[in-house]
Amino acid sequence: MIELIKAALAMGWPALGLLVALLFYFKFSISDPIANKRAVFKTFIGILGAILLFMAIANYKMNFFGESRLLPVSLVLITSMAFMMALYFANISALLRIGGFMFFIAAALSGYGNWLPQVEGGFPPIEEKKDFSNMPQTELADEGEKIIFGGVGQNKVQGAIGKGQCPLCHAFHKGMLGERAPNLDGLPERAGTQIEDARYHKGNPAARDFDQKEAFPGSGTAENAQEYIAESHSCPSCFVVTGYGVKGTNDKVSPMPAIHKPPISLSLPELAAVDTWLYVREGREAPSFDEIVKSYEKFIPESDRPKPPTEGDAKPGASALMADGTEPVDQIFAKGQCVACHTIPGIAGAMGTIGPKLVEGTNAPLRIKDKEYKGKAKSVPDYIMESIVEPSAYVVKGFPDNTMPKVFGQKLSAGALKKIVDYLSQVQEGKEPPKAS
Repeated sequence: MIELIKAALAMGWPALGLLVALLFYFKFSISDPIANKRAVFKTFIGILGAILLFMAIANYKMNFFGESRLLPVSLVLITSMAFMMALYFANISALLRIGGFMFFIAAALSGYGNWLPQVEGGFPPIEEKKDFSNMPQTELADEGEKIIFGGVGQNKVQGAIGKGQCPLCHAFHKGMLGERAPNLDGLPERAGTQIEDARYHKGNPAARDFDQKEAFPGSGTAENAQEYIAESHSCPSCFVVTGYGVKGTNDKVSPMPAIHKPPISLSLPELAAVDTWLYVREGREAPSFDEIVKSYEKFIPESDRPKPPTEGDAKPGASALMADGTEPVDQIFAKGQCVACHTIPGIAGAMGTIGPKLVEGTNAPLRIKDKEYKGKAKSVPDYIMESIVEPSAYVVKGFPDNTMPKVFGQKLSAGALKKIVDYLSQVQEGKEPPKAS
């Protein structure tokens, strides 16, 4: 604050000097004591107004190129100046009030925009077209780590998520708890024992007591560890690990989406890279690229296989954000995997039970008033935004803490978050949901 005042005085000293000079001139040149008092007082108000104005300008200059979110302070200072001046200058009071109101609205909108999680702009890196089939295993594993976590060496970084979105649900290291899906540490070895599980019914899919019997009619079951991994990625509900099914289904339905389908849509070469990393990171020799691809071809019919991106349709930086805000809100919910965990009225496929039902137009006001609420939200939109970027600020009764990832503030753009907030603010229990657009 002191630095701001110093900067304001340094910038506006000629104008302030002129006003101070006028103050003394009016003090000694006007003989009528009432008129003298009025002129001196209004000049003093003018000095205060000028100080506020130059503080606003100084704050704007000091913070424009930095990372501070204090730019709305300039608008607040100008608003205060306008309303203060309106009180004492009756002849232009209406004009000052209108101007003050306009700056007040601008300050509110600017403050809200600055409060939203910010996403760094700039030109994304050009995505290089790569031939996974001819890569050495170590290089292919590196590509798999990029798909899972967004970069090489990121597998132990909290919140690191790549195009595959696997860390939203899975843990990958010993001792780490995956609330929504099994820990994948040791998966290549464990996969060989899973297919011998009595519930798996190896070689006899018709005997399975799961939501799906086979990945597609006639595909059969896995016969080895790699085929089990491929089947679990392409048909998660063909075998559900005990304790990780959708709530209320008796572990017959998996909350995991098939990752070769939208919104993730990993191609077979990308799936081969992911699986290779699962082997190599444990010091194991992975099956060859062709063997892994063949294991997926067993469970994914050709018509369902995503095509690898070509040079013409590759989207640079596609994995940097889950959603950039240009998508309809139902696609944003799908890309963020919200539909796997929550029931969201009006959103197709959003029937999850891992998290609470999102009727936030009804829920949010009640939760803000809850004596156990420790967050800072004062309105429905504020509560929804807080629950997305700081899910532990209020944990809904009956749902464990730390189930929802804390990365959506970085993985969804400000525009995508606003669309989610605007939609959920309108969803109320027992009422028709808004149109998803």
